Amino acid sequence: MRVLVTGAGGMVGSTLVPVFRSEGFEVFPTDLIVSVKGIEFLDVRDAEQVLSVVKRVKPDFVVHLAAKTDVEKCEVEVEDAFSVNAVGTQNVALACQEVGAVMIYMSTAGVFDGGKEEPYTEFDLPNPLNVYGKSKLEGERFVERLLDKYFIVRTSWLFGGGLKNDKKFVAKILRQILEGKRKIYVVTDKVGTPTCTVDLSKCMAHLMKTKYYGLYHVVCKGRATRFQVAKKIFECLGRNDIELVPVSSEYFSKEYYAPRADSEMLQNYVLELRGMNHDVRHWEEALQEYLNTSFKMH
Repeated sequence: MRVLVTGAGGMVGSTLVPVFRSEGFEVFPTDLIVSVKGIEFLDVRDAEQVLSVVKRVKPDFVVHLAAKTDVEKCEVEVEDAFSVNAVGTQNVALACQEVGAVMIYMSTAGVFDGGKEEPYTEFDLPNPLNVYGKSKLEGERFVERLLDKYFIVRTSWLFGGGLKNDKKFVAKILRQILEGKRKIYVVTDKVGTPTCTVDLSKCMAHLMKTKYYGLYHVVCKGRATRFQVAKKIFECLGRNDIELVPVSSEYFSKEYYAPRADSEMLQNYVLELRGMNHDVRHWEEALQEYLNTSFKMH
């Protein structure tokens, strides 16, 4: 089965491409930034280019990972956020429509407002708080309106891809450790479901081999605050020489000024109902392996 991947050079793509190849897919990686050998240039904002590449490759599936994910930049560069995350997704969906490919769209827990005490399921109504979440939700709507055969996959609090590709929370903590920080400040008032890109990629590959099209949440098991995740990193690395200082989100309000949900917890409810939730580990187990394999620090 031929799979075209957009945004293949990013955090998820750098894990997903090798995982998909190991699952027997023939993978054609594309990205806006082609710093890695074997990745073809593709700007999803260019509808003609998207259609041209999709027609040439003739994929069975298009995994659409390309996105503007910096929440602060989205808040300021609103037009670009919607151009990439919404209209770019529309371009990919239209190209899939043209060649009859199944589309897999990577979405986010950021489509919810975080007011729910329990994890969000696929049956909860979205209500995004920031431009990033709004633009990703509009992307979901384009996929739903334009296609019959698609998988929309929402995930949360990703880690993976090593320091080169990981721009998220786990990597930020690791960079501070590598910089020799003796005090690291972490918020206690945000909760989510930390998810490894390996588990996410494997689950997506197995889902694509079914014909159970629709909307799915794909996250690791368990839940945690940012502080608990940082504590687990220190524990895994045996670093009791650094002070972990609990703070509220207000502490970082100048740096992270975009509104954020207090909870980004998701539940793989539809996978559970289908008896298919066995591809994901508990986040602590996945994090331990990630740190053991990707980082050798003392």
